[in-house]
Amino acid sequence: MPGNTFGERFRVTTAGVSHGPGYLCIIDGCPAGLPLTVADLLPDLRRRRPGQSTIVSQRDEEDVPEIWSGVFEGLTDGTPIGLLFHNRDARSQDYEEIKEKYRPGHADFSFDAKYGIRDYRGGGRSSARETLCRVAAGAIAKKLLARIGISIVGYTSQVGEIAAQIEDPATVTLDQVEANAVRCPDPAAAAAMIERIEEVRKQQDSIGGCCTLAAVGVPAGWGEPVFDKLKADLAKGLLSLPAVTGFEYGSGFAAALARGSQHNDPFIRSEAGAITTSSNRHGGMLGGISTGLPIVCRVAIKPASSLPQPQPTVTRAGEPTTIATRGRHDPCLVPRFVPMGEAMMALVLVDHALRHQAQTLWPHHDASSGGAR
Repeated sequence: MPGNTFGERFRVTTAGVSHGPGYLCIIDGCPAGLPLTVADLLPDLRRRRPGQSTIVSQRDEEDVPEIWSGVFEGLTDGTPIGLLFHNRDARSQDYEEIKEKYRPGHADFSFDAKYGIRDYRGGGRSSARETLCRVAAGAIAKKLLARIGISIVGYTSQVGEIAAQIEDPATVTLDQVEANAVRCPDPAAAAAMIERIEEVRKQQDSIGGCCTLAAVGVPAGWGEPVFDKLKADLAKGLLSLPAVTGFEYGSGFAAALARGSQHNDPFIRSEAGAITTSSNRHGGMLGGISTGLPIVCRVAIKPASSLPQPQPTVTRAGEPTTIATRGRHDPCLVPRFVPMGEAMMALVLVDHALRHQAQTLWPHHDASSGGAR
């Protein structure tokens, strides 16, 4: 099937292009009875939207959705939730030059190879603007997860060679993340990151970085043991986001340098009497199933491919040429990526929460006692 739907029990379908009339989002599988209004969706949508600071794209979109279905008298009613977003500040004329040219680093060529036709305006379906649907759906997922004590916080952990010094990602708060435009909870690193982003922007260039995500409060036992491992679904969800080039969880690639005796997390009994581990190099997942410790993962995000400086390329006919991308683009994608990453993590976790609920033991029928127990 075409890959426009994500999830099994909590399913999100998106439709729309960057310079079309707008975007549609259908969320199917949300339980009934959740209080929900547009105001619940706006905080994360505003964290994602362009124009929020000088270090991101200056496209001016309010990104306020309309709820068309699935909510009755302020509560979800168990039927599909329909959301509609309007595009209001598209400048399609900025993309006229790329109609017959392939932008380096973009999906222009691969879309032509797949479909033989492409919407060149702002990247069409491959535009990162599609993520506003995911962020809205993720806000609903976050609200559901919060009801069972689960919180998700993401932050910029690296820009170029500048890395934040955070001892425990699970202790980072939303207030710390939102304290600066780059969304880095290390103030010294944040200042250096902002300076570096401004520097590359003035050079008509871009720079990459990393986002760290932590989910706290996930109980042990979520995830499937083979193909639908929790780590596998998190990887798929996060790698499905634009510009993501790498995924790791727990100790990640550093595990390749360790010995088993160094890397294993010893099991212990907590002060509360629960079984846990004394460290969390496993990132909250063993065998693809959650352990009850914070789930911590990290993604690498490439530099934005749209550059105002000339780059070599070819036309659709294969003729050598150059291209300088006009328009309003992010010199660093990571600050606006943070709410996108949180949203995808939330969508994976709420989907597995519902799947786990469907797999828990049914009451045992005891004929001698006359009923279930």
